[in-house]
Formats: sequence, C-alpha cells, structure tokens
Amino acid sequence: MKVLFVCLGNICRSPAAEEILRSMTEGSPDDWTIDSAGTGRYHIGQLPDRRMRVHARQRGYELTHHCRQVDLEDFEDFDLIIGMDNSILASLRHTAPSVEAARKVRPMADFFTPGARYDHVPDPYYEGSEGFELVLDLLEDGCRNIIKEYSGK
Repeated sequence: MKVLFVCLGNICRSPAAEEILRSMTEGSPDDWTIDSAGTGRYHIGQLPDRRMRVHARQRGYELTHHCRQVDLEDFEDFDLIIGMDNSILASLRHTAPSVEAARKVRPMADFFTPGARYDHVPDPYYEGSEGFELVLDLLEDGCRNIIKEYSGK
C-alpha cells in the first residue's frame, strides 16, 4: 500500500501523519510505502515545524522528513492520496491528471472514528500547544483506521 499525506506547506500535519503511520506499520507483514508533501512551495527542503517536532517527539515520533511539493508523478506512484482539509482536497483534485488519479484522493476525515468532532485536520500553525496536540490525536486515530481499512490489500 502506497500512501501520500498532503497539507499546505508539508511542515505540520502531513509529515506528522507520515511518521505516525510509518511507526504504526513498522514490522507489519504488509508492505507500506508512506510519504508526505504540500500543495505549496513555501518550505521545500526544510524540516517540519519545530513545534510539531517537539509535540510529536513527546509521543515517540521523530519527524525527519524534508518538505516537498506534490507533483504529477505522485498521482501515478501512490495508491491513496490523503488531504487534510477541503482546500487541500480541492487543490489535489484540480491537479490530478485524470479522473482515475482524482479517485485516489480522500480526506483524512474519512478515517476518523465515527462521532469525531472534526470533519478535517485543522492547521495548527497559528495555534498554541493545544492545536498541535489535537492534530496528533486526530492523526493517530485516522492512521489506526487506515491500517484497519487497507491491511492486507
């Protein structure tokens, strides 16, 4: 299973999701390829936001991904492309080179446990510690459910 997580700048939500899913699938008998990217070019080559790295590290995740932008090859290379919010989803669907490629795009909220209070992963960039913790909670929940849905496929 090849999964790409996408947010705006690839410095908070998507690299955290990448590392969470990677950690959860480590040692799995299933073959997983996991990456992340941003729709914007703002932070190419940089490490994720320091605040996200600190909060993730407190949960045992090391965010070492270097930010990159989504490109057309991603639609060919990945089975599932997960957007964090509606604006990211719209951008991905607009960029998709075909209808088939656009079908690979799904919202992260599709994987939240039913009854979740959120229908997207909020951007914590302008938030305090609580925003980063909320994002990590949502991503951990969603990643557990991605594994349930796609394990063995």
